[in-house]
Amino acid sequence: MKQLLFQEFEEVSAKQWKQKIQADLKGADYNEKLVTKTLHGIDIKPFYSSEDVQETLQVSNPAHWNNCEKIYVSSAEAANKKALDRLQKGTEAIWFILPSKEIDFAELFNDLPAEITVYLKPEFLDADYIQKLNEFLVGKDYKVFLQTDIIGKLARSGNWFNNLKADHSEFEKILKNSSNLESVVSIDLGLYQNAGANIPQQLAYSIAHVSEYLNHLDQLGFSEEKRSKFTFQFIVSVGSDYFFEISKIRALRWIFATVAKEFGFNTECHIVAQPTKRTKTLYDYNVNLLRTTTESMSAILGGANAIYNMPYDAIYHKDNEFGDRIARNQLLIMRNESYLDKVGNVAEGTYYIETLTKQLAEKALDIFKDIEKGGGFLKELKSGVIQKKIKESAALEQEKYNNGELVLIGTNKFENPQDRMREDIELYPFLKKNPRKTLIEPILEKRLSEDSEQKRLEEEKQSQPTQQN
Repeated sequence: MKQLLFQEFEEVSAKQWKQKIQADLKGADYNEKLVTKTLHGIDIKPFYSSEDVQETLQVSNPAHWNNCEKIYVSSAEAANKKALDRLQKGTEAIWFILPSKEIDFAELFNDLPAEITVYLKPEFLDADYIQKLNEFLVGKDYKVFLQTDIIGKLARSGNWFNNLKADHSEFEKILKNSSNLESVVSIDLGLYQNAGANIPQQLAYSIAHVSEYLNHLDQLGFSEEKRSKFTFQFIVSVGSDYFFEISKIRALRWIFATVAKEFGFNTECHIVAQPTKRTKTLYDYNVNLLRTTTESMSAILGGANAIYNMPYDAIYHKDNEFGDRIARNQLLIMRNESYLDKVGNVAEGTYYIETLTKQLAEKALDIFKDIEKGGGFLKELKSGVIQKKIKESAALEQEKYNNGELVLIGTNKFENPQDRMREDIELYPFLKKNPRKTLIEPILEKRLSEDSEQKRLEEEKQSQPTQQN
């Protein structure tokens, strides 16, 4: 006879739970003691139940995610050698950063295994170069994702590659000559996250950003078949707010599918995730290992297609084998010892995450609608509205860090005053101030701990004994 577990217990409603909690508080205010206000405009309740989730959002997540490694291509031969070495050590996808049009594809792809996923991020805009890439890929099984983002270039630097007309002309040529690529357009949420935007803003700006492309593609008269196969990429920076970041990626997929469907485009997007730079610290840098672990785990459970794990020392050290190996092995441990690639949609049905996903999506859609009413993302970017909103959000987060409410262990809490970093810095780890003429105000990335770190470095300098002649 089949026995029903817990059948002797009466069902308890959320209202009854709340009444019991209020009784245990003995007169203390429920909202003040147990409801947490966040920078994302969402209040976190002490518990969630099935009553909070009337229906689950339909989000399609991949069960398998690729362990990705990023390689800057100063030399095609050296980059190829490094890629082959990384693939032998457990990497599954390679993310090449291309600084020059002189890089030879045959040399770069030499001996790479068939059907490997390759991401190409050119730091330039050249349709002829991409046409050569497209021709090179004829008859080959590589899955190549080209990351073209002319609007992202404007947002990040304040200028187009060339100018508005020339950039759009090159963009259209790339679209026409890219039949052998998996995708050619990417949107980088990381810019907004690393500049201090809260999660609803990140989602809204990225969807408004992609909406500019959708409108442009719509005017080019894409056929129904071409629309159904066209894939957008999103590059997501994942912060340390564990459950919110899981929900962010899920909300991104849902919102994108909703908007893309209105244009008749493929509702599936491809997401490449990486840890944020905003929470990384110079002092007590080993804590960055813990941060990148939770951030990568959020990316996995949120449903990213590929994850690049930033080395713990990336903000101040040049590329090095030790840092790369540790970063790669963090992901390998999560896959092979924690078995986090066995199930897709693992967060589906979780009351808390489902509620967060829905709330983030709704808030993002409200912001997105306001942007569209204001004339669209480009117009709001040019008028400075987007920059102003991000700076306001960043200032609130910075204030919480400065007063100790937002904690970075080893930096603004439990710091070791004996730490010395001046002699270890190989890369400039702070916001670079390079005054130049721009069309619009650029969106600037800045880590939370930069000001306090600069102060500590100055104190190190002053505390050094004066050398005797």
